[in-house]
Amino acid sequence: MKKAILTTKIGMTQVFGKNGELIPVTVLQAGPLYVTQVKTKENDGYDAIQVAFGDIREGLVNKPRKGHFAKAGVAVKRYLREFRLENASDYKVGQEIKADIFAEGDRVDAIGKTKGKGFQGAIKRHNLHRGPMKHGSKYHRHAGSNGAATTPGRVFPGKHMPGHMGAVRATVQNLEVVKVDADKNLILVKGAVPGAKKSLVMLKETVKKAN
Repeated sequence: MKKAILTTKIGMTQVFGKNGELIPVTVLQAGPLYVTQVKTKENDGYDAIQVAFGDIREGLVNKPRKGHFAKAGVAVKRYLREFRLENASDYKVGQEIKADIFAEGDRVDAIGKTKGKGFQGAIKRHNLHRGPMKHGSKYHRHAGSNGAATTPGRVFPGKHMPGHMGAVRATVQNLEVVKVDADKNLILVKGAVPGAKKSLVMLKETVKKAN
């Protein structure tokens, strides 16, 4: 991975391509990010940069983190994340990273936290089929049998059952960057990305490029 940036999700819209085709896009507010630390193999065992993103009131930041920002010469920010880069040594502490790190036509992976759905049944959570809905039936939206009787006499791990749904880390791979607005720090990505509006989304150079 050579390029990466932190963004917040604004929402979805649609734009017209060069041939007049309609393209659904997700609008992402990208940066600016500020490099707060550069890690090297000699000191830390791996090459990476630590970046800060998102405005926050200074009173909401604890003293150790304030000191970390002050050492880097960067104003306090909401998020701190790491990007493992082979060329981490090319960055300097305090350097600004903006949306123009990506260009139209680039392929990226979008990483975010999916929307939380709370406690859900097996039909919604795992897309199971319901039972008969006639009056004689006593089985409608239940998950069905949990296992056999004497053999094996237990419920196997991974059985699709009701439970908490959503609010997990998810990655959508190989999305196309449709447009980059460097002045407004906006990146338009084709298709949908995980997360609700205003949520944090990480864009990385894709690891699986289309053939």
